[in-house]
Amino acid sequence: MISSVLENRMPAAPLKLIVMDNIQELGKEVNDYLVSFRKDNNRPYHDSPAFEGYNADSFLVDHKTPRFGSGEGKGVLNESIRGKDLYVLCDVLNRSMTYEMFGHENVYSPDDHYQDLKRLIAAVAGKANRITVVMPFMYESRQHKRNARESLDCALMLEELSAMGVYRLITFDAHDPSIQNAAPLIGFDNFTPFYQFMQALLLHVGDMKIDKEHLLIVSPDEGALHRAVYFAGVMGADTGMFYKRRDYSHVVNGKNPIVAHEFLGDNVENKDVIIVDDIISSGGSMLDTARKLRKMNAKRVYICCTFGIFTDGLAVFDEAYKEGLFDKIITTNLSYRIPELLKREWYETADMGKFLASIIDFSNHDVSMDKVLTPTKKIKKILQKYNETDSIMEI
Repeated sequence: MISSVLENRMPAAPLKLIVMDNIQELGKEVNDYLVSFRKDNNRPYHDSPAFEGYNADSFLVDHKTPRFGSGEGKGVLNESIRGKDLYVLCDVLNRSMTYEMFGHENVYSPDDHYQDLKRLIAAVAGKANRITVVMPFMYESRQHKRNARESLDCALMLEELSAMGVYRLITFDAHDPSIQNAAPLIGFDNFTPFYQFMQALLLHVGDMKIDKEHLLIVSPDEGALHRAVYFAGVMGADTGMFYKRRDYSHVVNGKNPIVAHEFLGDNVENKDVIIVDDIISSGGSMLDTARKLRKMNAKRVYICCTFGIFTDGLAVFDEAYKEGLFDKIITTNLSYRIPELLKREWYETADMGKFLASIIDFSNHDVSMDKVLTPTKKIKKILQKYNETDSIMEI
């Protein structure tokens, strides 16, 4: 499909990737896919000057983000990127990295990753043809609106990137996509992993019946309802929603505590339930939702979230799994996942490497993103194949 869409399409400029240290695993996968795509795409034009660097062994830019002993840092590019279509990949949630400051070891915070991103953009110094930032989890996206005397960090980030000459921001499952209004003159593409969720579910759950009588798609709160509605619509299933009653009289850990979850939807008894949301943070709210569904006699409970950061560790999920509150948790590999998570029998990955490589490839050729923004046809195709073959191995 990719080769046919991009056939005879000239790239906007030679492609280059800056894969920051915080996203190396996914970045290498994306680069490998792009190298593979380009070996076959537009083969007759590989020697043409207009397709300079099109068929390459690697699109990665050699770069560094060293730090001084005081904790100050800088961005360094070890090769020219003049005239290139540059994509900078950054995972602000990676907590595995450390740096030395005054003899002490510090763990990278989202702020540190974002500052390194800006340093690398500053090192480009306007020489690239255009700069696209690929930030799967949008920095400060959970602080996207002002309720009191608060900072608007996500909006400020978009303004800063716009002022630095960033052409486009590519992100996934933004907490509130309307934040793009803070910088209306830069491109903003927000993608969702519904197809990858569906693929992972069908590969790891062999006897799922996908219809309104056997399946329910549930949103854990009103904010995620649009995800559940789309997912249910394309799968031909029903939708339900939990309404979070909060205590707005005080704040705990930066948010108003949840008093109770109230369910709005059809009967869940003896049905498989898929909970969809953008992020698992501490997981308390998600497990409360699963517990409620079990009490309502749901047959099986599957949790699909784009980002799984598990801020309070995995022990609470291990206990919940032993208790039978859920059957599987599926998250993407768009953000850092601790090695222990990958070993859990209750965890599966929705791989996003090929999808992200396709997005970058389309973007570099200035091709419409319609086919990747709404993967409805791809989901229906995989469901049809699943229903016809009755075999997950043939998907």
